[in-house]
Amino acid sequence: MPNAHANDDGANDGGVPRLALPNGTRVPRLGQGTWYMGEERSRRADELRALRSGLDLGLTLIDTAEMYGDGRSEELVAEAIAGRRDEVFLVSKVLPWNATRRGTRAALEASLRRLETDYLDLYLYHWRGAVPLAESIEALIELEGAGLIRGWGVSNLDPADLAELRSLGGLGGLGGATGSHGSQTDQVLYNLTRRGIELDLLPELESAGVPVMAYSPIEQGRVLGHPALAEIARRHGATDAQIALAWVLRHEGVMAIPKSSTPEHTAQNREALDLRLTAQDLAELDEAFPRPSRPVPLEML
Repeated sequence: MPNAHANDDGANDGGVPRLALPNGTRVPRLGQGTWYMGEERSRRADELRALRSGLDLGLTLIDTAEMYGDGRSEELVAEAIAGRRDEVFLVSKVLPWNATRRGTRAALEASLRRLETDYLDLYLYHWRGAVPLAESIEALIELEGAGLIRGWGVSNLDPADLAELRSLGGLGGLGGATGSHGSQTDQVLYNLTRRGIELDLLPELESAGVPVMAYSPIEQGRVLGHPALAEIARRHGATDAQIALAWVLRHEGVMAIPKSSTPEHTAQNREALDLRLTAQDLAELDEAFPRPSRPVPLEML
């Protein structure tokens, strides 16, 4: 299995470093999230410019979901990537109540229509619901086999869920005789104030060669303004948000998908990739934002 933590220089993608998914696909370690985007007409022009400028900067992983704005985020993404689909690693998600065998395909087909594409690079099971996990995973594997998605993964699954996923052949190896490479990621909440995954989920995924995709890496802005962040940002000539994002990306097995609504913010996110936090920086952040002393339930927003 390819090493999920192996990086390259990203020389052909704006210098953005990449990591390898279990199926061998190399994806940017920093992408673009779209939660709450596409919902207000007054912001649409800026949001389109933000996404397109991200593509120009090499942030070619774009994450969306059928849930976001009831599909309006997917429609926004379609407009943003028009004429550039081949550049993009496109990710969307199926809602748990749609994740039956038939419902997953219907949800995917609706997402493909909104995204104006005939395939997804990655399709994620959004969070755990009432439909048996085995049925949802079988549906994803079937879609992979049909060529409608090039890989599948999960989101908001905790260690107990991952144990079940492993028992189904969907983690850390080929999905049985299906030819599937199993889950390509677990997309979870991870930032300076949400460090619980470091105790259990992150090591388990690392051992399976499966990277984390961190959503809300700056806690939707709530982490900003902390004195420790401000001091470290001052030393680096950076912003609080860039320091918080660089901290998430310090771990080679993690990729991040911050949202940006303006080209200026997108450029700042890209610059965070070039920051190198020192041992002193990390120690100060550990003191200001200590991780839990014992495992905690997986947090979600």
